[in-house]
Amino acid sequence: MQEKQVKQIERIYDFTKSILATDQTGHGMDHIDRVRLLITHLLKSEPTADEFITLAAGILHDTYDDKLTADVAIAKQNVVTFLNKIGVTTAQASEIFQIIDNMSWSKQRFGQPEPLTLAGQIVQDADRLEAIGAIAVARVIQYGVQAGHALYDPTMPPRELKTKAEYRDPTGETMINHFYEKLFLLKDYLNTTEAKRIGEKRDRVMRAFVAAFEDEWASRDYLSE
Repeated sequence: MQEKQVKQIERIYDFTKSILATDQTGHGMDHIDRVRLLITHLLKSEPTADEFITLAAGILHDTYDDKLTADVAIAKQNVVTFLNKIGVTTAQASEIFQIIDNMSWSKQRFGQPEPLTLAGQIVQDADRLEAIGAIAVARVIQYGVQAGHALYDPTMPPRELKTKAEYRDPTGETMINHFYEKLFLLKDYLNTTEAKRIGEKRDRVMRAFVAAFEDEWASRDYLSE
């Protein structure tokens, strides 16, 4: 990246921190830091991607997420104003917003997303890898507590979700069901070869946890060896 872009990235990071520093839903700056590291790693195997666009979109991707803000339009406009203020060009900002607006799971599963550039695929992969694995288990619980979701109810099977409204509806939602309804599906929706390699490993960790949890809940774990 050019020296100007390096400085812009740091200002983008500070801007994001001003929004997400107090987040308690699993979308705080620790999440952003890990996404940033994953992007940096994935860029090594995808060197043709625009590093500035990829990092900027990755750092900003939760600044106007509809799960985290009451007014998406205002939150997005704040990002627009900020990027203009620090000298990000209109073309660059357009690429950044195209990624953020089309990378989400709900958009891919229940909407009509525009195709992502390689930069967008890397950001999407990094964010999805954050939703797979051991830390993902902790994030599900963290978000679920904030949202008031039940931990588990074996009489409540995972839902067959067909719309975003159903996906966002807390009725029938449990933290363990969320693994079946979304997280166990993610590894098959990764884009880059390296992300798929990482996703396979993290998926095994996550599935082992859920299997052990269900066995302990049903008191099966100590009845057979």
